[in-house]
Order: sequence, then C-alpha cells, then structure tokens
Amino acid sequence: MRFLERRFALQAHGTTVRTEILAGVTTFLTMAYIVFVQPAVLSAAGMDAGAVMTATCLATACASALMALLANYPIAVAPAMGHNFFFAYTVVVAMKVPWRVALGGVAIAGTIFILTAGVGLRERLITAIPDSLKHAIAAGIGLLIAMVGLQWAGLIVAAPGTLVGLGDLHSRPVALAVASLALTSILLARRVKGAFLWGMLATTVVALPLGLVRYHGVVGRVPPLAPTFLQLDVAGALAPGMVAVIFVFFFLALFDSVGTLVAVAGQAGLMRDGVLPRARQALLADAIGTVAGAALGTSTVTAYIESGAGVAAGGRTGLASLVTAALFLLSLFLHPLVQMIGGGYAAHEGAPTLYPIIAAPLILVGTMMIGGLRRIDWDDPTESVPAFLTVIVMPLTLSITEGIAFGLMSYALLKAAAGRGRDAHPLVYVFAVLFLGRYLFLR
Repeated sequence: MRFLERRFALQAHGTTVRTEILAGVTTFLTMAYIVFVQPAVLSAAGMDAGAVMTATCLATACASALMALLANYPIAVAPAMGHNFFFAYTVVVAMKVPWRVALGGVAIAGTIFILTAGVGLRERLITAIPDSLKHAIAAGIGLLIAMVGLQWAGLIVAAPGTLVGLGDLHSRPVALAVASLALTSILLARRVKGAFLWGMLATTVVALPLGLVRYHGVVGRVPPLAPTFLQLDVAGALAPGMVAVIFVFFFLALFDSVGTLVAVAGQAGLMRDGVLPRARQALLADAIGTVAGAALGTSTVTAYIESGAGVAAGGRTGLASLVTAALFLLSLFLHPLVQMIGGGYAAHEGAPTLYPIIAAPLILVGTMMIGGLRRIDWDDPTESVPAFLTVIVMPLTLSITEGIAFGLMSYALLKAAAGRGRDAHPLVYVFAVLFLGRYLFLR
C-alpha cells in the first residue's frame, strides 16, 4: 500500500486504494463493450475476429497502463469507436485498401504523433480546424456509427428507388434488436453504470432460447494472435493514395485524444489554470498505444470518454487505469462469450447478416456524439453550410474522409467568397487545396 501511495500520490489527490479500484472497475464496465464490438467491426475488413479480440484487449491494457504510469491519470485507452469504422468501412471496404496496408497507415499516423511531440504540429492542427467543423466531425462520426448500427439491427435495409427503407419489424432478430435498444436506453436514462454491457448480456440471455445465438460457453482459451500480429504493411501505406487516409487517422486520433483528456481531467479537477498538466505524457501514451495496437492487429486507440464514469466513482489517479488494464487482460479468456454476443445472424443463405445484440450500443453512441451540434452558429452560412455538409456526407458515403474533405473545402470557399478569408486559418486553405487535388487527380 505504501508503494501505491508513493507511486500514485493517492493522499495528495484525496483518494484511497479502495476508491481507485472501484473507479477502475466502473470504467471497465462502461467500456467493456469494445471487446465485443471491435472484432465484429474489423472482421468486416476481412480480419480474424479472434485475433482482433486478443489484440484489442492487449492494446487496451498496454495503453491504459502507459496512461497510468506516464501521466498518472484515471483515463483508460482503447480502440476508438469511429476510428474502427473508418478503418473497416471507408479504407478497407470502400477504398479497397488491404487491411494490412490500413494497419500500416495506423502505425505511421501513430509514429507521426510521437515524432511531432516537440515541434508544435499537433497544437497547430487543433487551432487550425474551426470549432464548428470539430463539432460537426464528431456528430458525423456518431451518425455514421448509428447508421451501421441500424443496418446491423435490420431496422434499415436496402430499398430500390429510395436506397434505404424500414426493415421487417416482425422478424425475430429485428424485434430482438428493438427490444435491446429499448432496454439499453432505459438503463442509460436511469444512469446505470455499464448500461451497454448489461444491455448486451440481457439481450444474449433472451436470444439463446430463440435460437438467434449459439451457446459457446463463457470462459475459454485465449484466441491466437498470429493472424494479425506484425501483419501491418508499412511500405504499402506509403503509397500516394494513402496520404489522405493517414492524415485522417492522425487528425482523428489528435482530436479525440485532446478532447477526451480535457473533458475527463476537467471533471476530475485535474486542470490547472485551464492547462492540463502532463498533457504531453498522456498524448504519448495514446500514440505508443496506437503503434502497439497496429502491430498487434487493431485500429487506432485513444483516451475513452467513458473514463468519466470512473472519475464520477472517485477515480483521481493512474491506479484506476491500472485496474482497468488488468480487467482487460482477464477479458482475454472470455472469447466464447465474445463469439456469442458479437456473432452475426442470417435467417437463410444469402440473407444479410444481422448483429442484433451489439446493434443497440452502436445506435446509442450516435446520441452521445451528436450533442456538439448545439454549439454551431446555424445563423452564419459560412459556418453552418460546411458543418452540415460534414455531418451529412459522412453517414451517406460511409466515409469520414469525404465528410472532412467536403467540410474543409466548403469552409475555405465560403469564407473567401464572403470576404472573411482571414477567419479561416491558413492551414484550412492548404487542406482544402489538397483535398480538391485528391478529387481532381486521384481516382
């Protein structure tokens, strides 16, 4: 206990070992859904689901431990929602980039994150992107995730003439997904910690007798990591067509990390005169975790906003993050449970695969990410039009890259056309020209 007191300065932070353990458990419960969701998402990119689960648990444990030891913050780090969809659906499925090359792009973005720690590039990027577009990007990613969740639930289906339409509400998997959405929403409304996790577990219990999932057990051997370990193709990621992809990987990691660190640290009372102490160490933990995660076989990792639940439970130091890291290591032995919860269901051969158990968390993540739209000046067309294009293009193209591109290009155009060119940072014009060139000269 004395070692823990000295290492994490518990008394100075007004906390105890017991409180930190409780906070770490609370954070784990609120973010454990990523263990079930990540394999399902990356398997759409052709990756081995078992290996992705192992990589996810190891990368989360590694990055969260680094956050604890380098920055002493009660903030857990794991593969980010939104980043995983960009990786799987935009880069691999839509752009037809091999997943090994995409992993190489993640590693390069993480390495740039590490190497630019002392040159101010990260700070310049944060300053350059207009606040309206920052809020719009977060909301657009939330809508993209929600749209995939609605498809996985069977609530949205392909429809000739209108592109999409309402699914069959009388089918068992769709009805189960709707029930899961209702239950999880109620748990969230009642402020139940770990609402996503409890909602998925309850839905699984209902799905078993209905034959919508197959019982695989709860505890089993750790899935082999070999199918994804060191499979990243860094050389392939250096191709010209990957420049925009790496930029988005880098930008999203920076945007998410800084936003989450400031939000959770502010909630914990760790900010000092508006400045986050040890911010460089915290961002370094994110960056190293991303490179390690790419080597293991998972998408970009970043600080998790769900850590706020642990802070609300009293967490104030990195000891809470160490507890969360340890629990993710224990999760390695839950592969049979992950197979049940994250497995897909198809009514017959050729039917679209549905994921009724994990659909609800995806839909509800959208509600958590869209709130920033209230901070946009909707009465100013030079702000509202780029924000709207960013938000609407992402889910309709299933591409975060296209949403950011349309947002930056329209922002630069409208500010210049309105005679307010100086309102935009010079880097916005640089990015706008680069994206325009991408559309004109690259297929």
